[in-house]
Amino acid sequence: MIKILFVCHGNICRSPMAEFIMKDMVRKSGLEKEFFIASAATSREELGNPVYPPAKRILSRHGISCGGKTAVQMTAADYGRYDYILVMDRSNMRNAMRIIDSDPENKVSMLLDFTDYPRSVADPWYSGDFETAYADIEEGCGALLREIIRKRKKGSR
Repeated sequence: MIKILFVCHGNICRSPMAEFIMKDMVRKSGLEKEFFIASAATSREELGNPVYPPAKRILSRHGISCGGKTAVQMTAADYGRYDYILVMDRSNMRNAMRIIDSDPENKVSMLLDFTDYPRSVADPWYSGDFETAYADIEEGCGALLREIIRKRKKGSR
């Protein structure tokens, strides 16, 4: 089973969007039994809060439900639990590395590093641009899924 953790600052916008977009892609590919996908925050600010309403609305417009999701915090133990830890921006990377301390297995990367145009997923909490965040996350998740499938065919992680 391939285990993926998406990480952002509060776990109410970008990382839950990525979690549920990826779950939808995996389901549509017929691979849902081969994946465990979750999301978490690097901060404690939003713990227990549901997905931010504009993020929830854009997912819903694309036919994706995120019902029941509440913000949780990433822990150092998550490093051992997941094969891939995908952060949304450099600030998330710094904070995730503070939590896990080191990345000897190269599990941690930015989501859009898997695309042809590596960059951060801009935080829609500040920009209000949930459409662009959705498109970037969808692009990153698609690229990640293609990379995982390619690696599996080759017989590696």
